[in-house]
Order: sequence, then structure tokens, then C-alpha cells
Amino acid sequence: MDSNPAVVLNLIPTLLGVAVFIIIVLSGLIGFYLHGSGGGIFSSVSEQQQNTTSSWGTNIVSSIISALFLSGISWTYLDLLRGDRDQIDPFKDAFRGFQGKFIGGVILLTLLISILTTLWSLLLVIPGIVKHYSYSQSYFIYYDQIEQTGEKPKILDTITASRRLMDGHKGRLFWLDITFIGWYLLTIPTLGIAYLWVGPYVSATKAAFYNDLQNNLREESI
Repeated sequence: MDSNPAVVLNLIPTLLGVAVFIIIVLSGLIGFYLHGSGGGIFSSVSEQQQNTTSSWGTNIVSSIISALFLSGISWTYLDLLRGDRDQIDPFKDAFRGFQGKFIGGVILLTLLISILTTLWSLLLVIPGIVKHYSYSQSYFIYYDQIEQTGEKPKILDTITASRRLMDGHKGRLFWLDITFIGWYLLTIPTLGIAYLWVGPYVSATKAAFYNDLQNNLREESI
């Protein structure tokens, strides 16, 4: 597979990620200069609550946009891996998650997974991490259901299917993520620009992981 289309496919979400990072840093600096010297550590409770609410809203919006882009990109690599297509259409494929038949489901999946993971994390950190991996295949499953049946699956059913598919495989994906840490560290000195090359590798690997899970499931059912 030619690497240039893969890099261009990852261009828009990478640039948006860099922009969001810069905005967060700048807003933090502005907030420090506006409130740091005046209120110090004795800032009002209302200001702290406002900052918390704003931060939560920003994180949700960021998560949804990221999920929309990453879903479309990951689905493209899954299609390539399965031989359903033989090339990448970068600017079209980057926005696949925004298509009418997908966008609502991806948004709802992101919101529900975020809520469920947060609730589990309130117990302890470990349960939250476990559930994160349990729900990790939801976007792939949602895509497969629509492409294979033409019908949109229920969001809770999709999450449940991911949980069942990941039964006994969460450790595999965890260690796979560990292997990506070095690659992610390489993106820091470049302010995320290196993710143009790291992103395609990670997305293609995650698509291969899901495809392997599905192949194993089919073999077990024979």
C-alpha cells in the first residue's frame, strides 16, 4: 500500500489535533494570567465549577470529533485488509464517519462508552481501563453491521457485542497498545506532526486486530 495516501488520509485529524492542543495550551496560559495573579489558589468555587464544566464539555466534543475521524480511517484500513477495496481516497475516506448512516451511531457510541467507562472508573482505575478495552471494538462492529445488513444496530447491542468479542482478548490489545508508546513519544518533539506517519500504522494494526478476532470467532462457530 502506497504510504502517501495513508499520510494524507491522516492529515486532517492530525492537524485538528495539533490545533486543539495549541488552543488548550493557550487557553490555559490565558486563564493563568487572568486569574492566577488575582485569585491565586483562593479562586472562587463558582470559577472552579465553571472551569470543570467547560473542561468536561471540551473533552466530550473533542472525543466525538476524534471518534468520527478515527472510525472512518480505521474502517478504510479494514476494507483494504479484507480486499474490499484496493486504494485509499484520502479526503473522502477521512470523513466516512460523518456520513448520514454512520454519524449518529458514532456520536451515541462515543457518549455512552464515555459515560460507562467513567462510571466504572469511579469505582477504581482498573475497572475503567478494563471496560475501555471491553468496548474498544464497538465502532468496528457498528460498521460491519451496517455494511452487512444495511440496518443500524442498537447502540447497547453493539457495545454488548464488543464486550463479548473481547472476552479473553483484552490483555492482547493492552499489550499491543504498550508497543505503540515509543511511537507516540516520537510525536511529542514534532508537536504531533509525526502522527501523520504513526497514525496510519496504529489504525491499520487495530483494524488487523479486529479482523483477527472476527476470523477466530468464525472458526470457533464452525
